[in-house]
This record gives sequence, C-alpha cells and structure tokens, in this order.
Amino acid sequence: MFCAVEPKAGKYFTRVTKNRKGPAFAKMIARIARAYPGKKTIHLVMDNLSTHSEKSLTDFYGEKLGGKIWDKFTPHYTPKHASWLDQAEIEIGIFSRQCLGHDRIGDIPSLRKRASAWNCRMNRQRRKINWSFTVPDAREKLRYKSADFIRSRY
Repeated sequence: MFCAVEPKAGKYFTRVTKNRKGPAFAKMIARIARAYPGKKTIHLVMDNLSTHSEKSLTDFYGEKLGGKIWDKFTPHYTPKHASWLDQAEIEIGIFSRQCLGHDRIGDIPSLRKRASAWNCRMNRQRRKINWSFTVPDAREKLRYKSADFIRSRY
C-alpha cells in the first residue's frame, strides 16, 4: 500500500500494489505528479526505503521521462528513527483502522476496491491534518542541535 496525503487540503492518494518495489513507487509518484499539472515543485516527505528515489522512476519510465517526473518533486526524507513524523505513515494507520478494521482481505482486487472507496470518501470529506509539531519540537524530541540537524539531513 502506498499512501500520500496533502495535509492542509485534505487530499488523499492510495495505491494498492503487490509489493513496494521501484515500478510500484514510480507509478505512485507519476500519479501524484499528474494530480498537480501546473505546479513547479511538489514537496514529498517520505521514509528512506531504497526504492524511494529517482532511480526507480528512470528505471521504469526511462531517463528522460523518469527524470522529468522526478524533477517536479523536492524530496524530504524523515530520519530513520523518526518515521512517525511522516504524515503518510499516520494516514496508513488511519486507513488500516477505517478501511480494513479487523478484516482480512483475501485478494488484491478486493483490497483495491475497498481502498478506492475509502480514498474517495476521504477526498469528499476533505479531512485536513492540523499538524502542530514544529521544527523546534522535532529538534528537542530528537535531541538535535541546530548544526547537527542540518548535517544529518544533507
């Protein structure tokens, strides 16, 4: 399951895949890019999974198209020990509770159908995320000094 959210707009993207390999990630990123055709840059906050990179797009779409799609994004990777900062991870938890509950879904087409219905419902409701965790909060929680935080991210 890939999940993306535009928290201040209450816009949700979900994609059920057989795995989390590069081609599945590339398709998800292209879908997000298509949703914002006029935007020069899309800020993408995500974890450090090895497939979450430009290489997944260029391997799947080719150097030219894959690079063009990736260039629309400004990636921000959450620290490995702080994936809970990633709002999409929070949304995956909400999806799991609201869409799946305690049910076991036996096949991918059934899961896709339920996920699509959940995604449509969430987008109709435009449930926004009021994220109140600030950079100073993160630095304190993660025990970063200002210079350490900058060095560890770039």
